[in-house]
Amino acid sequence: MKHRQDARAHRQLVPTDAHCGAPGASVLHVLPEDPLPGPPSPDSVPAWVKRRVLLLNATYEPLTALPVRRAVILLVCEKALPVHEDPTGPVVHSADRVVHVPSVIRLRNFVRVPYRARIPMTRAALMHRDRFRCAYCGGKAETIDHVVPRSRGGEHSWENCVASCAPCNHRKADKLLSELGWTMRASLVPPKGPHWRLLATTKELDPLWLRYLGEGAA
Repeated sequence: MKHRQDARAHRQLVPTDAHCGAPGASVLHVLPEDPLPGPPSPDSVPAWVKRRVLLLNATYEPLTALPVRRAVILLVCEKALPVHEDPTGPVVHSADRVVHVPSVIRLRNFVRVPYRARIPMTRAALMHRDRFRCAYCGGKAETIDHVVPRSRGGEHSWENCVASCAPCNHRKADKLLSELGWTMRASLVPPKGPHWRLLATTKELDPLWLRYLGEGAA
């Protein structure tokens, strides 16, 4: 419940105008990459439907990842400016206008972000914090593990959860590190910084976003 409330609050940081309201404005349409006849199946959904555009504050602080439609509305209403063009991205057109959807856009006016001290812990954010590497062996992480098992009083928190590979997770089971003689590869601390709210909800990152997301996204 707390995570859903944080997500709703985060979305409210973006201007909420759904329409430009300009008289005579043309209707815009997104061109799908591979239009197919008949009702789409989950495997035939065009890539642009799942695509996201990074939204920056006027000060280049990352705010959120927007659906293509929302990003286009901000651009057409002149509430945002393109920062990084993407020649391979979707194209939006009307009778008199063509918009190439960029990878990154920036608000024209600064939006004040409510201060929240603690970043919500999600699977995506935890994987980013541990750089998708197992906290025990350094291999590719596939799952989440509680350092002190829940069955032995461990909490579901930044300080007690790590990314883990399946073999280490299976071997550790409900044991303590001291019982196995294992050590942690890094200390477990909650991440800090505005970009972590974006990382908490986004697993797949466009490489062009990384310069705006700080060290936690590398």
